[in-house]
Amino acid sequence: MAKPKQVPKGGWDPLSIKAELHRQHMTMAKLAEANGKDPKSMSHVWKRPLAWAEEAIADFLETPKEKLFPGRYPKTTARILDSKYATYAARPKQIASADREAA
Repeated sequence: MAKPKQVPKGGWDPLSIKAELHRQHMTMAKLAEANGKDPKSMSHVWKRPLAWAEEAIADFLETPKEKLFPGRYPKTTARILDSKYATYAARPKQIASADREAA
């Protein structure tokens, strides 16, 4: 609801995010209930990306989710794999034919 007075020195981490929520008299469970979700599911936001939880925290703190969770944003897109970077494990047929030639 209220914008944090200052950003922590090292940036946002889970403890500083929770501390800021508590400073504003909000808990993770209350925030989940306010968004119609199970309070227990909110704790998973620290272990894996949960878009709705990240958005709820960012909206409450009036801080972009990119600043709260910098390791998760920007989201990467699908990559095209290039055969020249493939490992030998990915090309077993070529290894077998090279072995036959050597024998």
